[in-house]
Amino acid sequence: MIDMEQIYLITDIPGYTPEISRLLSMMNYARHTTLQAVAGLTVEQLDYLLNSESNSIGALLSHYAAVEYAYQVATFEGRDLSEEELTIWGPALSLGDEGRAMIKGNDLNYYLDRLNEVRERTYALFATVDDDWLYTEEEFWHHKQANYYFMWFHVFEDEINHRGQIRLIRKRALA
Repeated sequence: MIDMEQIYLITDIPGYTPEISRLLSMMNYARHTTLQAVAGLTVEQLDYLLNSESNSIGALLSHYAAVEYAYQVATFEGRDLSEEELTIWGPALSLGDEGRAMIKGNDLNYYLDRLNEVRERTYALFATVDDDWLYTEEEFWHHKQANYYFMWFHVFEDEINHRGQIRLIRKRALA
């Protein structure tokens, strides 16, 4: 779905309403720059830790997929992750000790496949709603209202934030 001819355009995307198109355009650019940041990394580089408290690049890539999946469930299905889903996504959501222990030993294609699988589901789900859906509100952090637009902004804002970490870790892992 990433149209490289329009990667620098926040614009309409066929099959989506205008606001959803713009949101997806921003998500696509964030993902494009993430893919550039991890291109060519080995398993050892994906597992590299700056110190005993840091996250690996692989864990951060898993985190992106987990966050996006969790927001799919929350906003499109109106529920929290099930126990079964938490078994799959929990270590990547929480990162830390659990993530360091469980998210390692995978090659880059493993992480890219998970990211692509989740993103394809995001595209399919967004095709089922219109711009009004983005303005649906519910209680969110600190007992404050948030709309789905903000929640989905947070999905790619979190990716951009952690991408800075990935770039730093990459420099150290390749040094």
